[in-house]
Amino acid sequence: MNNDKIKVVIAEDGIELQEAISNELISIGNFEVVGKTGDGNLVKEIVKNQKPDLLILDIILSGKDGFSILEEIGELSNKPKTIVLSALTQEVFIEKAINLGATYYMLKPFNMKTLVKRCDEIVNSKLTGSVINNITKDISTLIPISGKNQNKALEEKITNLFITVGIPAHIKGYNFLREAIKMAVDNPDVINSITKKLYPSIAERFQTSASKVERAIRHAIEVAWNRGKIENINQLFGIKVYTSNDKPTNGEFIALVADKMLLEGA
Repeated sequence: MNNDKIKVVIAEDGIELQEAISNELISIGNFEVVGKTGDGNLVKEIVKNQKPDLLILDIILSGKDGFSILEEIGELSNKPKTIVLSALTQEVFIEKAINLGATYYMLKPFNMKTLVKRCDEIVNSKLTGSVINNITKDISTLIPISGKNQNKALEEKITNLFITVGIPAHIKGYNFLREAIKMAVDNPDVINSITKKLYPSIAERFQTSASKVERAIRHAIEVAWNRGKIENINQLFGIKVYTSNDKPTNGEFIALVADKMLLEGA
């Protein structure tokens, strides 16, 4: 093993992309991939044990999201430099990642050669200019989002919205609600058949009952309200939609989020 190689841990939910990044870095010759995972619960432990120079971190991971992991990594005495990967282009999310300790933020889909270049620049402290200006330069190398990448981008947007409004990933309603929003984005008319089509479809996919889906989604929304994140919700939608005593129905909340996704080009 060459001790001069740059040690990298890759935390990426998509196995194909995880392998593609790993293979590209290894092919360059001066990178050593010392850990790979799609499980957010494992990232801190891998980083702690392997002591990488660089962490490439997806925002959407099972168990824990990228923002939570940045907070955990920040507690380590020997934390690596970190490149966050995300399809979210809003400056508020970029700033959030940087404020939590990320060194750089890269938009998906990205040019693999650009990622490798940024890895080398960041580890060797060669990156000049502001993060935002460099991200703007990177955009010129992007390829159009389509198919599977488009679906992943939508999932990232929904996940980050859930983080903002305070819906935790560990509750059952989290996945049900995410699936409901994706269905409403694909077919807005499904909101008019929420009991007959939406709940049963989700129940079939997750091998449960429609009534349990309805209750779990209701609970997820109530958790956000009980956490007092109402102002975050209103800020997201740009208007004062709700008060602490004015909880939306499941259908209203799903429709509101789906409309936001559609307006943002989901």
